[in-house]
Amino acid sequence: MKSFELKAALRKETGKKSSKKMRAQDIVPCVLYGGKENINFSVSEGDFRGLIYTPSVFVINLDIEGEKRQALMKETQFHPVTDKLLHADFYEISADKPVVVKLPVKITGSSIGVREGGKLVLENRRIAVKGFYKDIPDEIEINVTELGIGKAIRAGEIATENFEIVSPKETRIVVVRSTRAAAAAETAAENTAQAAS
Repeated sequence: MKSFELKAALRKETGKKSSKKMRAQDIVPCVLYGGKENINFSVSEGDFRGLIYTPSVFVINLDIEGEKRQALMKETQFHPVTDKLLHADFYEISADKPVVVKLPVKITGSSIGVREGGKLVLENRRIAVKGFYKDIPDEIEINVTELGIGKAIRAGEIATENFEIVSPKETRIVVVRSTRAAAAAETAAENTAQAAS
């Protein structure tokens, strides 16, 4: 998994009034869970840009006034109108404890079904996986070269090493759907075959 450096400051005050004051200064109130005790801290809103506006999942190297922690970002809250980041929750992790994350899916190859007129549809853009963070890749690659019309690749069919997929096995990740063009071509081929016989 990719890593991301984030500098933070301890929050000396908590509560709605304090949070509102911070947000007015483009500072995001945050909480780190999962350790011996929860830690309230804050981060400049601009420092989140490379972290939240991307499909990637990061191991975050938190520097809270010199104290180093590793974490995953678990939840974010945005303003419903302005989309301004209002709050972020982090979960502390360690090298000896497995984590569950949702990885982005990357499609590779040129599908047989698409070449025959079908349409490739990515039904799930993320897959839940579990493992030690050092063993988890940046993304899940799925090769669709052999995928024909009407066929799908499910979560349970994806091979992994050193980590496991925890999304339900029957979850369809990618499918090639039949289109009108493909159906017309199939009918034409059947008619040609019947005429020949």
